[in-house]
Amino acid sequence: MSPLLEIRDVSKGFPGVQALQDVNLVLDRGEVLALVGENGAGKSTLMKILSGIYTKDSGSIHIDGEPVDIAGPREAQALGISIIHQEMNLLPHLTVAQNMYIGREPRLGPLLKERALRRQAEQLLADLGIQLPVSAVVGDLTVAQQQMVEIAKALSFDSTKILVMDEPTSAISLSETQVLFRLITSLRERGVGIVYISHRMEELRQIADRVTVLRDGTYVGTKAIDDVTEEEIIAMMVGRELSGHHDQRQAVQRHPDDVVLSVRGLSTKRLLKDVSFDLHRGEILGFAGLMGAGRTETARAIIGADPSTAGSITLHGKDVKITGPDKAVELGIGYLPEDRKRHGLMLDQDVTFNMVMSSLRAVRGPLGFLRKDKAQQVTRSFIDSLRIKTPSTRATVKNLSGGNQQKIVIGKWLARDCDVLIFDEPTRGIDVGAKEEIYKLLNELAQRGKAVMLISSELPEVLRLSHRVVVMSAGQVTGQLDNDEADQEKVMALATRNIDREAA
Repeated sequence: MSPLLEIRDVSKGFPGVQALQDVNLVLDRGEVLALVGENGAGKSTLMKILSGIYTKDSGSIHIDGEPVDIAGPREAQALGISIIHQEMNLLPHLTVAQNMYIGREPRLGPLLKERALRRQAEQLLADLGIQLPVSAVVGDLTVAQQQMVEIAKALSFDSTKILVMDEPTSAISLSETQVLFRLITSLRERGVGIVYISHRMEELRQIADRVTVLRDGTYVGTKAIDDVTEEEIIAMMVGRELSGHHDQRQAVQRHPDDVVLSVRGLSTKRLLKDVSFDLHRGEILGFAGLMGAGRTETARAIIGADPSTAGSITLHGKDVKITGPDKAVELGIGYLPEDRKRHGLMLDQDVTFNMVMSSLRAVRGPLGFLRKDKAQQVTRSFIDSLRIKTPSTRATVKNLSGGNQQKIVIGKWLARDCDVLIFDEPTRGIDVGAKEEIYKLLNELAQRGKAVMLISSELPEVLRLSHRVVVMSAGQVTGQLDNDEADQEKVMALATRNIDREAA
């Protein structure tokens, strides 16, 4: 029997960049094929060719043994191909239900049957085990909630026989990940073939049958997941063995008597209730919790992006009133948002502009004009240290991969040299090699006396990096754990605590 999908010798080039060169991939019915590689390896480009967003320069694609030409997304859908993009493809002004069935809404002539649409969306979400209000406007949802909408949208096509998942768990918590894995098991039992792109090695062991590795736009090889170790996969990805990538906690080097940031009784109208904690010099303070726990909302309230209704913030022992993100930056607080495209980057500007835009004073001359040589020097230093893959410092940021965009946001705040750094999902969409570099950077920042607030949906990441862990649930702090006592069981017990029921 022919494979469900076979990609043979596919190549794709862009001006100045050869994204793919003679790449191969084979997917069988009911199989989960992991597709891995560093950022810029060509994974997303290959999947965009499969979904009709890009056209290949050469090579062939066969489905059920028949050659196909995929001229656009509609042709891909007609062939039974659905994709969950890493960079979400939703319309923020429409509701959850409207996004799920855009272009396929139930109608009576020209009139939209809104009630039928809502029922249809509610039924699918219930079947998938996803709890979301179908009438909510997508632009008002968190990134994690938007990710679940993207997943539901892809699974709403009854004709899907090839499903591509590009970093589907990058913005969702452990409990939502388990829901997704149950969906994958159900789909493979129906004969759906799944291409699963992820940087999370521990996930691949749980769900993948085989793994295909790309490096620098070329095909490296395919192996059965049971026949290859994590170290071997990483060596195939990066072309070298990666030392120190195991989950080893860092030594605690915080300065307990030097509180840099103190938050007391922070509350907001929508979610937060009496949030309090201290962040010390030289400390990485991790924030853990399930989707909707209030971690991101806490960060946004601190920097003034969301208005607070109660509470106080003390910085270096002085009470401060932070009225907006610009004031936070002025006070030496840097914030890397979970949604880099909406809040972290100027996508139509080049790499240099994005890298220095938060620290323009440092790259200006005596008369206030931008010193291009200094800006270029700063940019090149962070391109090298963060291993950012870009054709040049003048490349437009929107043309870079998602992981490289994330590294530019990190570089922006490192260039600013803030005393307090709030990192919200700093390794989302970043490959395993680059993760190690980010981990090293975070620890170096702490060792230099910076105060780091780390928010991550990856619990092993929080446990590995944090000197202490603040656990949140339903907008409240449910507990704080020191590094030596924190483990996954204790954190999850605090993260799932029903505060309202206990209070009653």
